[in-house]
Amino acid sequence: SMSTQGSGRHPRQFYGLLAVIALVWSAPMAVAEKAPVYTGLFSDVAVGGYDPVSYFSGMPQQGSDQFSMEYQGAEFRFASQENLDAFKLDPTAYAPQYGGYCAWAAAQGNTAKGDPRYWKIVDGKLYLNYNAKVQKDWEKNIPLFIEKADANWPDILGK
Repeated sequence: SMSTQGSGRHPRQFYGLLAVIALVWSAPMAVAEKAPVYTGLFSDVAVGGYDPVSYFSGMPQQGSDQFSMEYQGAEFRFASQENLDAFKLDPTAYAPQYGGYCAWAAAQGNTAKGDPRYWKIVDGKLYLNYNAKVQKDWEKNIPLFIEKADANWPDILGK
């Protein structure tokens, strides 16, 4: 007959592990709505810390926590008081579209991180993409993808 030595220990460890897995698995489900502004997992800083206003001069700059404000639950940082003031006057003019999530992903009905290094200003609005390859895909038909993403947003935050 097979030995049952140790069988008293294993089930408890096994069920303990299952409980941990279940807890980790269900934790993201408890938060059904995604944040309206993409900040990354362990951060509350938008646009990867870049100054959203600086993109409009064609030279994206890192923001500073000296010049920062909260907007839509995220911290936006700016390179200067002047840029912070401009953003305060009209945040929707400068904040990236789709909360800084990838514009191409939004067009597909999904969310993905927007990388502040892959950006484009179209019709006076800032768009971020996931990476260089995705940006190339997005650039194949920007007007169509913007139209699709606009239609999908903000419903995909609840998915």
